[in-house]
Amino acid sequence: MFGGLAAISNNSPILRRVSSRPVVFDQELNEMKSGSLQISPAIMPSPILLWRFKLLLFLIWGCSCCKISWDSVMRMSADLRDLFLYEAFLYFNPLLLVTMMVWLWGVNLWVFAQSTVSYTKVFDLDQNHLTHNEIWKCATWMTIVVPTSMTSYLYLYSHGEVSLAASQPVLLYAAVALLLIFPFDIFYLSSRYYLLRTLWRILLPLQAITFSDFFVADILTSMAKVLSDLERSACRMVHRQVATIAWFEADSVCGSHSIAIPLVLVLPYMCRFFQCLRQYKDTGEKTTLFNALKYSTAIPVIFLSALKYHVFPDRWTNIYRPLWLLSSVINSLYSFYWDVTRDWDLSSSRIFMFKNPSLISNLLHARQWVLFWVLASNLILRCTWTYKLSAHLRHNYITVFTITLLEMLRRFQWIFFRVDNEWNKMNHKQSSSLPMTEIPKEEDKLLPTDHNV
Repeated sequence: MFGGLAAISNNSPILRRVSSRPVVFDQELNEMKSGSLQISPAIMPSPILLWRFKLLLFLIWGCSCCKISWDSVMRMSADLRDLFLYEAFLYFNPLLLVTMMVWLWGVNLWVFAQSTVSYTKVFDLDQNHLTHNEIWKCATWMTIVVPTSMTSYLYLYSHGEVSLAASQPVLLYAAVALLLIFPFDIFYLSSRYYLLRTLWRILLPLQAITFSDFFVADILTSMAKVLSDLERSACRMVHRQVATIAWFEADSVCGSHSIAIPLVLVLPYMCRFFQCLRQYKDTGEKTTLFNALKYSTAIPVIFLSALKYHVFPDRWTNIYRPLWLLSSVINSLYSFYWDVTRDWDLSSSRIFMFKNPSLISNLLHARQWVLFWVLASNLILRCTWTYKLSAHLRHNYITVFTITLLEMLRRFQWIFFRVDNEWNKMNHKQSSSLPMTEIPKEEDKLLPTDHNV
C-alpha cells in the first residue's frame, strides 16, 4: 500500500488539483485583506429613472385627488355647494399656504447656498441645520398629506359619511401639532426645537432680540390671515361644529363676526412691536422706535375693519370706512418706505452672484429690471396687503386666498434682500473691528546705530 502511494508522482494531476486549492484560497484571503479584491456593487436604478418614477406616481396621485374631489363636489346640490366649499377651504387652506411657504423657503436656502451669502452665520445655525434638500423633502410630504386629507373630507361628506368626514381635519391638525412637539430624536428634533424656541421668544420678548427672532416674526406678519384661519378652524373643532350647519352662523362663537379674528390678526404685529421696544431698551437706537411705529400702523387697519359688524351701517359708511381707508394707505406706504430704505440695500446686493456661473445668475445678478420689478411688485402688494387684514372683506374667500398667496410671494423675494443686507452689515462690522496694523517706515527696518556686530 505504501509502495502504491509512493508511486504517485508529484506531477500527477490529482495531486496538483488538491495542492493548488489552498494556494487559491490564500491568494483570495490576502486580496480581501489588502482591499484589492473587486466586489461587484449592488445593482441600483439610475437616479434619473428613479426620479421619473417618483414624478409619475406624484402625477397619478394628483390627478386622482383632483378627479375624486371634483366628482364629490358635483354630487352636492348647487345651493349647498358654495357653503360646503367655503367650510372645506377654511380647514385646509391654512396648511396649504404653510406648505407653499416651506417650498419657497427651500428655494431661498438653495439660492443662499449658491451665492456668497452665508445664511448659517446670519441665523447663527449649527451644523445640524436643515439644508434646502431636507426642506423640500418636508414640503413634499406636506404636499401629499394635506390634499389627501382634503380629498378624503370631500369624498366622505358627499357620500353621507358626515362623522368620518368631520374627523379628517381634526386628525390632520392633531398630527401636525403632535409632530411639532414630539420629544423623541426623529424627524429633525433639533430643527423642531429651534422653531419652537424661536416662537416662544417671539411671544415673550423678555431677552435680547436676535436676527432669527424678528426675522420669523416678520414672516408671521405675512401669515396673519393663515393664523386667523387656524384659530377659526381650531375653534370649530373644539366646539364640534365641523361638518354641521352651525359653522356658517356669523354670530356664533366661531363665526365670521367673532372678536377673536381681529385679535389673532393683530398678534404678529404686536409681537413685532414689543420686539422693537425691547431692541430700543438694549441698544438705545431711535430707528427701532420708528420701526415699532410702522407695526403699530397695522392696528387701526385691523380693528376699524372689524367694527363693521359691531356698528350701524351708516356710521360705518360715513365715519369708520374712511378712517379704515386712510389707515390702510398710511400702513402700506410706511411699510414700503421701510422695506426700501431700511430692510434692503439694493445698491450693493450680491444675492444672485453665484459662486459658479449659471443661467440664473446671469439673468438676475446686477440687472436693472430686477430692481424695477422688486420695487414695483413690493409697492403693489403692500397696498393690496391690507385686504387680507380686513375682516369685513372675507366673504370672497378665493380673492382673499389669492391675495394671501401673493403676499407670501412678496415675502419670499423680501427674504433674499433682507438676508443679503444683514450679511453685508456683518461683513462691514467685522472689517471695521479689525485693528489697523501700522506699516513700519523704511528707516525703522534698519539696525540701530548702537548695534554691535
